[in-house]
Amino acid sequence: MKNSFVNAGLVYSTESGRMCPDCRQPMASCACKANARTLVPAGDGLVRVSRETKGRGGKAVTLVKGVALDAAGLAALGKALKAACGTGGTVKEGVIEIQGDHIDRIMAALQAKGHKVKRAGG
Repeated sequence: MKNSFVNAGLVYSTESGRMCPDCRQPMASCACKANARTLVPAGDGLVRVSRETKGRGGKAVTLVKGVALDAAGLAALGKALKAACGTGGTVKEGVIEIQGDHIDRIMAALQAKGHKVKRAGG
């Protein structure tokens, strides 16, 4: 019978806190995280803007997907879009979420920044 704990490594250390499961270094000095930040996601060049209410108690959220920027650039773009709409939002897993239904404002702001924008969904 194969032991399922063979690949299990140190998860937490009292000296350095949480440990990265891949490189087994403390999360503060993780080499995997630094490499992941430098990668730019590949896409088809279109930024898709959609509206979603699923799982949010009926509240509308505008989603921006497919932006070919690194994590820092995506966060800066998210901040600019939040300011343009005058509302809150977040950046999660390469997707910018803006609170409320602001599809037209976001599409105009992205086109002004030189992105090819497409409305996704109904």
